[in-house]
Amino acid sequence: MNEAPVLAVIGGSGLYAFEDLKDIETINVDTPFGKPSSPITLGRLNGKPVAFLARHGVGHIYPPSEVPYRANIYALKSIGVKRIVSVSACGSLREAYAPGHIVIPNQIFDFTHKRERSFFGKGLVAHVSVADPFCEHLSDTLEEAVQSAGGLSHRGGTYITIEGPRFSTKGESGLYRQWGMDIIGMTASPEVFLAREAEICYTTMAHVTDYDVWHVSEESVTVDIVIRTLNKNIALAQDTIKKMVDLIDPASSCQCEYALENALITNPEMIDPEKRDQLSLLINKYLG
Repeated sequence: MNEAPVLAVIGGSGLYAFEDLKDIETINVDTPFGKPSSPITLGRLNGKPVAFLARHGVGHIYPPSEVPYRANIYALKSIGVKRIVSVSACGSLREAYAPGHIVIPNQIFDFTHKRERSFFGKGLVAHVSVADPFCEHLSDTLEEAVQSAGGLSHRGGTYITIEGPRFSTKGESGLYRQWGMDIIGMTASPEVFLAREAEICYTTMAHVTDYDVWHVSEESVTVDIVIRTLNKNIALAQDTIKKMVDLIDPASSCQCEYALENALITNPEMIDPEKRDQLSLLINKYLG
């Protein structure tokens, strides 16, 4: 496939089993940050090129802390991706966000501590703006698509990303609620920040699978509960993705595409040549 995908989907491998997905091919991509979690599946939905990447690998072999987030985002950037929708499970920290609902967050609280959060570092420093970390334009498209697909969605809210892989204690869950968090998961960070550094529009379709452990009248979260709810929502996720593809104008642009324009702070003459070569895909449009 020679055309750049109009949309890339990061999520579970079950999402890729579209009856309507045509011209399917699988490609292996290597990056300066290693190999991504899985080969990238390419195909056409409603005549438009799309891409799929299994965040946790084929067969779910990577725990949240060990997902090669930088390689995943870099690999998608390298094939021309400009928009990413993340499909993931989350726990609800609010009564109104019930299991089976969809949340499209607009804020994030990064409570992880073991992950590489940036492409940049010693030799080439950048300070990217993430005051509004999720792309509002792509989130608008996602919201319209979810509603058109018949899903019950909530727009806005703060997603707290915890390290995992364990679930929260009741003490932790109660504290997150006091902090004003709305949903909880293990994968949005650093994915959302890396997408911004790569100048890719990014939004999250967060499927509420449980009430975490704070809700005393509900059973505590387990893997079985999460999987059962996600399986029920696969059809909704697939229908939403198809409708997003229809709604996206491939020629449209967004401010996310210029996130690095005023973010690079290292004197060009002092940039480490190896680092510059490593990040050439991201920075050449500004440094030549």
